[in-house]
Amino acid sequence: SLWPQKGSHAAIMPEITKGVSFDTVAREWRCKWDSKETLAKVQEVLDGVKGELKKIDGLKGVSRTVCGGCLDFKVAISVAAKDFGAFEEAKFGPEEKFIEALKKIKGVSQVETQTFTIMPVEL
Repeated sequence: SLWPQKGSHAAIMPEITKGVSFDTVAREWRCKWDSKETLAKVQEVLDGVKGELKKIDGLKGVSRTVCGGCLDFKVAISVAAKDFGAFEEAKFGPEEKFIEALKKIKGVSQVETQTFTIMPVEL
């Protein structure tokens, strides 16, 4: 598995391959929206789970990305790599509630999730 096991040395700074290490894992929730009215409803759903997001162990941050050109709405929940296993076991906090609410909004499509790593690039 790519994700480090709790208590392992790799949990501190796992390495996917030589030179590709990380200390943060993010879970992304995303969808497409078709109008500003739809976008406002999607934002309301996000606002409704903020309290649950704040309770995630190892939470490093939550970011929202909106593209007005391709009509993307993305939420990335970042956790410390060492805490990712527990986050995954907890079914990614309010993910199911969030995703199900999005699917009920008229004008929302392509509701998806993805997990990825994040690391700053040293310049």
